[in-house]
Amino acid sequence: MKLKITAGPFVFDAVLETEKAPQTCKAFIERLPFEGQIVHVRWSGEGVWVPLGDYNFGVGYENHTSHPAPGHIILYPGGISETEILLAYGGVDFSSKMGQLAGNHFITVTSNLENLAVLGNKTLWEGAQQIRFELA
Repeated sequence: MKLKITAGPFVFDAVLETEKAPQTCKAFIERLPFEGQIVHVRWSGEGVWVPLGDYNFGVGYENHTSHPAPGHIILYPGGISETEILLAYGGVDFSSKMGQLAGNHFITVTSNLENLAVLGNKTLWEGAQQIRFELA
């Protein structure tokens, strides 16, 4: 299943990882279109995240990682830290002030990968950016 992601001034194509993270993908699809704001990660490295507080997607861990590759989007379903969606644009060691975390890799960006770092740096230096996920 294909998605369109609009983040700041950029548009990315992406695919849902339905075979690797079926429950996470199902829960996310039910909430599309999904909008929020990305801010730069604080502890994790080169990534941006959508802080979601105590928002509950109703999923546990599946296809989880602490080291998403550039273009991988993970969902941390909550627990010892707040719920969040993280988009890696470079090296990420996913963690919080509580320590190491793991999130479900459920979306992979497939186009305009060269703009991921530009988006990350724009978010770092200019502040929060709007993000929208929708079916393509």
